Amino acid sequence: MARIKNIELPGEKHINISLTAIYGIGRSLANKICDNAGVERSKKAKDLTNEEVTALRKEVDKETTEGDLRREVQLNIKNKMEINSYQGTRHKKGLPVHGQRTSRNAHTRKGRGKVVANKKKATK
Repeated sequence: MARIKNIELPGEKHINISLTAIYGIGRSLANKICDNAGVERSKKAKDLTNEEVTALRKEVDKETTEGDLRREVQLNIKNKMEINSYQGTRHKKGLPVHGQRTSRNAHTRKGRGKVVANKKKATK
């Protein structure tokens, strides 16, 4: 099995799909990496030779991925929160950041609804 950036690539998948298991690599970047490394995209990850894995590692090292990218994203979020930008305040409140509606469908960010105690009905 191929191991790149301390990520074990799924062996049963094609290499251009397996590379997307690395944080920061999507489909188009994976295709570009395969082309630059000279590896056939349709080859399974478990069938790669050592030379091909080495070539892929060199190409992946040219990109910002995994820990460096995660750290960069977190610093950007922290910066927005410090300068009190609109997106920073949304991050602080735990609400959707990119303009989505919250009245109906923001359960991923907001969590399930909070139970509010009902007032007892007045008896006559």
